[in-house]
Amino acid sequence: MKKFKILAKDGKARVGQLETPHGVIETPNFNPVGTQGSVKALGPRELKEIGVQIILGNTYHLMLRPGIDLIKKFGGLHKFINWDKPIMTDSGGFQVFSLGIALEHGNSKVLREDEGELEADNFKKRPRLNKITEDGVIFQSHLDGSRHVLTPEKSIQIQRDLGADLIVAFDDHESAKHTKAEMEKSLELTEKWGLRSLKEYKERKGVNVNHPEGVNVATPLLYGVVHGGTHKDLRIRSAQFTDENFEAIAIGGIYGDHQQLCQIIEWVNQATSEEKPRHLLGIGEVQDLFNGIERGMDFFDCVAPTRRARFGSLYISPKNGGSRKNSFTINIRQSGYISDKKPIDPGCLCYTCQNFSRAYLRHLYIAGEILYHQLATYHNIYFITKLVGNIRQAIKNGEFKRMKNEYIGR
Repeated sequence: MKKFKILAKDGKARVGQLETPHGVIETPNFNPVGTQGSVKALGPRELKEIGVQIILGNTYHLMLRPGIDLIKKFGGLHKFINWDKPIMTDSGGFQVFSLGIALEHGNSKVLREDEGELEADNFKKRPRLNKITEDGVIFQSHLDGSRHVLTPEKSIQIQRDLGADLIVAFDDHESAKHTKAEMEKSLELTEKWGLRSLKEYKERKGVNVNHPEGVNVATPLLYGVVHGGTHKDLRIRSAQFTDENFEAIAIGGIYGDHQQLCQIIEWVNQATSEEKPRHLLGIGEVQDLFNGIERGMDFFDCVAPTRRARFGSLYISPKNGGSRKNSFTINIRQSGYISDKKPIDPGCLCYTCQNFSRAYLRHLYIAGEILYHQLATYHNIYFITKLVGNIRQAIKNGEFKRMKNEYIGR
């Protein structure tokens, strides 16, 4: 039986279903990021209330803390975090990249996220903590400096041991600082690592992973990753390679601005099979969701909703002033909200908007209350989840363009 089915289309935008060992996922879909087995400030109960269908866990972070052996003792990541719906894990490739040239240039998301910085410009440049070889990546943990090695084989083994439903082949992440020749060399490494990931995946396919608790993990779906920066020839080459070898397509790497991102999606989707699920890695802002879905993307993941919430940036719809200019957000820190009785986004049906005012949210933020993070994150995850759900319905009704124009214009 086919795992992925396209049920409706409106132009290139499409609605589908992906069958996984832990249930069916409706697409297009946004995956909240649960880096360390937790979507920040929200538990499984709140995520289910919101309607979240899948979360994304991080191979790099989970292998360092709490460690794969401990998670296996609990029967896998689903049991460990008490989440019975699908989980996707990334390969760890982006995180070990962030310990290299990205760290050297002051743009390491791994350390920036861990140390609470919102903008890359605020982060200090530091010496590299990794070394890339043909075999894999040797790196130092950003937590305690301990030495580790991550190879394509180990990445697949870890993701299988976690029991993820959707997994990603190990890849080398290009840098915006790379020349085209360096990007091509990085792409060659991604292709080699991709084939080794695929070999390890096939050797373990059909063989259930037996955890000490007696839990059998069914075979997950494996994504290959398309790289190549903003270079058309490299993207098409990578797309064709990925399509030839993998069941599912993930687009990763350097995207450039909104316009370049749209162009990359078009290059890749024109060079890959329409019947395969497509995931845009690390993307999830409102404008990019519409642009990606319009061009045939099915899955998205991003830390934006949770990170924005932590720093006072809360989503609002167009009818309440949301636009591309303000990234569909208000800044709750502003003094104009001191006595504002309105909810964050009037008309929103989330728990936060139904019960609390902007004034109260601002008070909690300024006071440093933990409750702020829960209420703000609940709203932001709800907003994006419901937005994508409404987009699915608009596609079914043949009204996607109307809805897109309402949000971001033509």
